Amino acid sequence: MLRVENLHVRRGDKEVLVGIDLQLLPGQVLGVLGPNGAGKSSLLGALSGELTAHQGRVLLDEQEMAQWQGAARAQRLAVLPQASSLDFAFRVEEVVALGRLPHHSGRERDAQIVDAALEAADVAHLRGRSYLALSGGERQRVHLARVLAQLWPGQAGHHLLLDEPTSALDPLHQHVTLQAVRAFADRGVAVLIILHDLNLAARYCDRVLLLEGGHPHSLGVPAEVLRPEPLKAVFGLEVLVQKHPERGHPLIIAR
Repeated sequence: MLRVENLHVRRGDKEVLVGIDLQLLPGQVLGVLGPNGAGKSSLLGALSGELTAHQGRVLLDEQEMAQWQGAARAQRLAVLPQASSLDFAFRVEEVVALGRLPHHSGRERDAQIVDAALEAADVAHLRGRSYLALSGGERQRVHLARVLAQLWPGQAGHHLLLDEPTSALDPLHQHVTLQAVRAFADRGVAVLIILHDLNLAARYCDRVLLLEGGHPHSLGVPAEVLRPEPLKAVFGLEVLVQKHPERGHPLIIAR
């Protein structure tokens, strides 16, 4: 299990996260929401070991994150940052295969996993193309396939951290992406995903964390958190919240 206790993080002289207590639960998707500058990416950076806690602890299976060796950590924890840069003309399948580097599962098995991850991210039709020739949304989906391949097929004890994986995607592929993430969680993976779309969070997340100025404002199931009062307090946005007519989750409508 990945969890943080009393997490405080500084960037320069500014404390960007204050007093965060959180654990990622197997089989669940935790959505992190908040306005720009709320500390969402800093939280992901601390959970992944990229940022050092100024105070508090980050634990993976009750062991300090800093104590995990690179390959062992990568076999348990995959991270998709907000921006993934790659300046080489790798073919799409070669980019996805980078996710298999921490493993020693053999060329044949790795090829099978790459194929499955390409299908899950709906980029199998891009096989053979240069990564540099892709659109921004296509690149984003290729990197999603890469982190899925890293943990494939996903199981309890695996953790997937995603920073705005739908930001460059059209509406169809926003849902394709989150359905793939949801399928990973259903296999036991603990998922944290940063989102800006409140309705996507309501549909696909089991729990939602609202961050405000680096502080936790609300944490709970979508029906508890995605209500007019918390959303007004955090985003300054007046909304109506109704029940989705078919699925039953909250449906947020800006007033």
